[in-house]
Amino acid sequence: MSIHFDLNDLMAFRAVVEQGSFRRAADSIRITQSALSRRIEKLENALAVKLFERTTRKVALTNVGRAFLPQVERLLDDLDLALLSIGDGGVLLSGTLTVACVPSAAYYFMPQAIRSFRARFPRIKIKLIDASANEVSAAVTAGEADFGVSFTGNLAPEIEFSPLMEERYVLACRRDHALAQRASVTWAEAYQHDYIALARSSGNRLVLDRALQGVDVDERSICEARHVTTALGLVEAGLGVAVVPSIAMPMGAHPILVGVALTEPEVVRQLGILKRRGRTLTPAALDLEGLIRQLPERLARY
Repeated sequence: MSIHFDLNDLMAFRAVVEQGSFRRAADSIRITQSALSRRIEKLENALAVKLFERTTRKVALTNVGRAFLPQVERLLDDLDLALLSIGDGGVLLSGTLTVACVPSAAYYFMPQAIRSFRARFPRIKIKLIDASANEVSAAVTAGEADFGVSFTGNLAPEIEFSPLMEERYVLACRRDHALAQRASVTWAEAYQHDYIALARSSGNRLVLDRALQGVDVDERSICEARHVTTALGLVEAGLGVAVVPSIAMPMGAHPILVGVALTEPEVVRQLGILKRRGRTLTPAALDLEGLIRQLPERLARY
């Protein structure tokens, strides 16, 4: 059987999968959308199969396309390894690396990791999917993200979890709040004040509800927020206090916000790297993962 497609066609296929649209895929590999469409058409004609289902609103892999994707990823990963083996391969590599993170992890880990990564791979664009824990897991499972940074929970069987760090939940309050100068407070004490709760759709809420089963508290919730960053904004505005993961607190001395340790009980969550089982990360993705793994000891707080 003669082969009537080339490496560029495979890279176009992977770009469409990663970006979820022909327009964004064309932008990511720096060609026109019509040129990208021709590459995909050439690949489909050569294989005599349909790889994508296309509508006016979305692009999705067909069953054949999903089966073909791991083979393409393996081939392109091997090419990346070959490039890295012949000198400073990082300068040669280009494309997009996608990482899915819960927002607190994105805030805590990614700025420094990306800064270091860009020095080694200046031509690789990093796409961050900052989303809920369930959405991060789904993005890794579907192959939309190379890997994810999230916490343990209801992970799909296809996901492999590798621990990064363990962190505690703290009480976020304004510096002029009655609890701000305390070394620690109990949950019962925290709930005696106006309280910004996390919505039940939040992965953090699931962790907290499980940990606090049987704890006798009278929650005075005045508002619910889906995202920790929103809760912190409400705290900063003086509307109440909120329980947040310690890594979500601002770096350094913040002029308005302070985190106070929570006890009775101390509630912790385990953060880690999420990967799809059976998928080999590219050298660039492995490099970024390594940079992320170096950060917990350097940035640890509380």
